[in-house]
Amino acid sequence: MKIAFVGKGGSGKTTLSSLFIRHLAANEAHVVAIDADINQHLGAALGLTESEAAALPAMGAQLPLIKEYLRGTNPRIASAETMIKTTPPGGGSRLLRIREDNPVYEACARPVVLDDGDVRLMATGPFNESDLGVACYHSKVGAVELCLNHLVDGVDEYVVVDMTAGSDSFASGMFTRFDMTFLVAEPTRKGVSVYRQYKEYARDFGVALKVVGNKVRDADDLAFLRDEVGDDLLVTVGHSDWVRSMEKGRPPRFELLEAENRMALQRLQDAADDSYALRDWERYTRQMVHFHLKNAQSWGNEKTGADLAAQVDPAFVLSERPLDTATA
Repeated sequence: MKIAFVGKGGSGKTTLSSLFIRHLAANEAHVVAIDADINQHLGAALGLTESEAAALPAMGAQLPLIKEYLRGTNPRIASAETMIKTTPPGGGSRLLRIREDNPVYEACARPVVLDDGDVRLMATGPFNESDLGVACYHSKVGAVELCLNHLVDGVDEYVVVDMTAGSDSFASGMFTRFDMTFLVAEPTRKGVSVYRQYKEYARDFGVALKVVGNKVRDADDLAFLRDEVGDDLLVTVGHSDWVRSMEKGRPPRFELLEAENRMALQRLQDAADDSYALRDWERYTRQMVHFHLKNAQSWGNEKTGADLAAQVDPAFVLSERPLDTATA
């Protein structure tokens, strides 16, 4: 399942996404974690030192390699240079699998050993001082969107993406790439404002959205969230001594996380697992093509000098069929 964590800055989405990743690893799931936030903190939340987190390869810097690998022998894509962040797969394209080894993972992913298992961690790369005034962060997360377009995942396989804060992900079609989106909200007016934006923007695209109430202290906080988000409120999380120790760089073993918070994480996994039965690969592919054509017309054709609409393979539908339907 492809899972996104979103929310306003400071809501605790990176902390909760890291806890969810630890929970999945403890349950022996296969996990690829992706830090797609403009502030790169997921590695540290998973226990990496500052130097280890800084040493993570930037996916954006490996975009030529990613494009060349994913293009495969797709005859509709003349060259890797004509691929953009929304380019969909077609006949001959290479697809990514969670459990495999491939050049993309070799270049961009690093193993992170947790208490009860390990995960693959990938990162878009930080927004550097040299980018100020000349670069858009959405160009950096383009590598993530391209990989998600070509990724096939199944039961007990998870891609967990810590998204950029606020509603910035709506600047591309990446918000439709997930089976479940968990929106982390504090019990404040600002805390639920991003929820309202997401709910409105995602309404026409069938995005599965559930709210995780964070920093909930009492019955009044809970009542506020229920009034504001209704049935979309899945679970709430309160104070955690374990998290406080983790934020100081001294986390206890994950098995010592408070029982109520472990139960909350299991609720998240149950919701993610339930989304599997609702998968619609045809809609997924159709939305992928929709945003590709929009980007092609808006800027892609001019930038690449190619007719990017011609990249769309009308007979191709991404699915969990065997890998031999694409280039090995």
